Amino acid sequence: MQHWNVREINEADGSRSPHVLHSQDGEARAVAIHLQAGQRLGDHQVKEAAVLVVVDGSVHVEAGGESVHGAVGSVFRFDPDERHSVSADGGARVLLLLAPWPGEGHYRDG
Repeated sequence: MQHWNVREINEADGSRSPHVLHSQDGEARAVAIHLQAGQRLGDHQVKEAAVLVVVDGSVHVEAGGESVHGAVGSVFRFDPDERHSVSADGGARVLLLLAPWPGEGHYRDG
């Protein structure tokens, strides 16, 4: 068993954001992201289905012409190649799950 407390992952202890918690080819990837106040993950897309969980703070998510505020406990799901952006006015910690990992067409070295 592996386990993490996403709310305790902190750049001050030498961790960097994003912090890959788990990554297994053919399975999934789990990534903890600490967004500083005012930080934005600009308009982007991934090749995998993505689930974003807000674990601390709040975010503003835009996708498909829709704009949603998400507080702690909010869960967002994106289809592969669905364009979206995430911002955190006051800072936030989120957990990103990507599956399957890597998705078809995802660029990988080697």
